[in-house]
Amino acid sequence: MNLKCLKLLGVSWKRSIINKMSNRSDFIVISDMVAANSKILDVGCDDGTLMQMLRDGKNVDARGIELFPDRVNLCLAKGLSVVQGDANNDLAMYPKNSFDYVILSKTLQSMLQPKETLEELLRVGKRAIISIPNFGHWKVRLYLAIHGQMPVTPSLPATWFNTENIHLCTINDFLKLCTNMNIKIIKSVALDKNGKVLNFANRLRSVNLIGEQAIFLLEKTNHE
Repeated sequence: MNLKCLKLLGVSWKRSIINKMSNRSDFIVISDMVAANSKILDVGCDDGTLMQMLRDGKNVDARGIELFPDRVNLCLAKGLSVVQGDANNDLAMYPKNSFDYVILSKTLQSMLQPKETLEELLRVGKRAIISIPNFGHWKVRLYLAIHGQMPVTPSLPATWFNTENIHLCTINDFLKLCTNMNIKIIKSVALDKNGKVLNFANRLRSVNLIGEQAIFLLEKTNHE
């Protein structure tokens, strides 16, 4: 997504944010899924780029939780409300329905218990937004077939022995998990390597093959 497209969307983010988004096209999709003036929690918020986007572009009340203290400090320097904590354990401290949206961007695969994490996200938030790298992408399959080794790609840049990704999945895997957990998928978007949106409708097999990443807007089936 280039600067011209961002201007057409009516946003006016700082150049530093736009530069960051050149490697995080999922942020644009996530921003589109979040309603203006809502309250969000960004889990694993890194340096706060997404929070800053949503605060400045959507006027949201943005909160974050981040494991690494140096990244927390970067967020605080931007005037963001972020606490240091481990989402594997600390989500339990948040009351039910504390946020309109809880966001987990390209972090689910690094959680110790992804299924339990999804349950917590949808307890803490009225809706959850998840983005994942797709381990079913054709380049990943081809690399495994030819080299017989775990692949290193732009969306999966770390080697197997030093990666934070411990629960990699395909788009199909994630959809099946949502079905098994009785989670309603409000919206699903897949992106190719250039950030181009791929249509899910009646094209699941091809989307799972050529989509490098996917973003999902989720909701509990039964509201309490």
